[in-house]
Formats: sequence, C-alpha cells, structure tokens
Amino acid sequence: MEYRNVQVLNHPLIRHKLTLLRNRNTTHKDFRELAEELAGLMTYEVCRGMHTRECRIETPLEPYGGQELENEVTIVPILRAGLVMAQGMLDMIPHAKVGHIGLFRDESTLQPVQYYCKLPDSTHESDVFVVDPMLATGGSASLAISLVKERQPRSISFCCIIAAPEGIAVLARDHPDVKVVTMEIDRQLNENGYILPGLGDAGDRIYGTK
Repeated sequence: MEYRNVQVLNHPLIRHKLTLLRNRNTTHKDFRELAEELAGLMTYEVCRGMHTRECRIETPLEPYGGQELENEVTIVPILRAGLVMAQGMLDMIPHAKVGHIGLFRDESTLQPVQYYCKLPDSTHESDVFVVDPMLATGGSASLAISLVKERQPRSISFCCIIAAPEGIAVLARDHPDVKVVTMEIDRQLNENGYILPGLGDAGDRIYGTK
C-alpha cells in the first residue's frame, strides 16, 4: 500500500538490526544499543534534504570551501522510549539542541496524557525531529507534533522505528504537512493498541522494567 508523505527506509543493515531488535530474546542492553544504532542510521536519510551553506576553513595545508548545515536542528524525544533514539541522532549531530515531551497513554482510553514539555527557545529556527520508537495509535505522536507546532519551526519530521497503519492514518489526518520516516510498517494494532508483529513495549525493553 502507498502511504502519502511516508518514507520507509529499506537497507540491508537496517533490516538486519531491526530483526535483532524484534527478537524477544534480545537483552535490554542489546536492545538499547540496537535502537541507538538504528536511530543513527536513520539520521542520514532524515537529513538528506536539509540545506547547507558554504563555509571557509583552513586545512593543515591550505584554505578550503566546505559546507555546514544551514539551519539549527532540534531533536524532540517523546519520553521515555524516545530518549534512546535521541541519543543515536545526537551521535550523528552533536551540535543539535534537544527538547523533551512527556506523554503517557491512558490504558483505558488509549489516549495520550501530557505531563511535561520543555523545548529550546530557538525551536522556531529549527528543523525539528520528533522521535519515538513506535507509531502505534498515533495519539501521542499527534499531540507531540501539535506542541512543537506552537513554536512554528522551519520543518517537522516524525521519526520512528516501526509504524502501524492506524498511526500513519492519524498523522495523515492531523498533520498532513509532517513527513513520517520509519523503518517498517507493520500489519495492525491489537485490541490493546500494541503493534503486530511489533517488538513489545519499547520503553520496557529499553530499560528492563518488565
């Protein structure tokens, strides 16, 4: 199925690491490291369309006209699972600023509840990457994007490792201007709002809380 404004990253190394990430026998230490590595690989593609400007530097031998990113970059993880993806992206863009949005899902309604939002003052000057390993129902992602939009950034991309069709549909409805970048689109959600086949609860697997 074709999804508008959605990019699925298809690379042998990504597929290999994603398979390891899904494995129920992968330890929380290995899971965390794999998620960081996948986020780092994703960063290359997310930044592909960003603008650069010329800058002059001195090599050890002579002057050189190089390129640097033109716009500021802000990475906004959705707490808590998004933190591991933010770290993987920061490894690639260490000068990026970082905001944090805290949301939890009400298990009875499956709706997101906000408990924290702290964004850099310069978010309006940034290309913003909102990150969360899973795009399931889409409620948390939609709310997080709405909070970022209040700062009127240059652009917003939502970056996840696995997405469900239901979550993609919600973002297409609520935020058709936001690009979704994912590594795989899974089959569906179950009755509890978890992605199938998925990889379980990303936060619990990252931090070993279950």
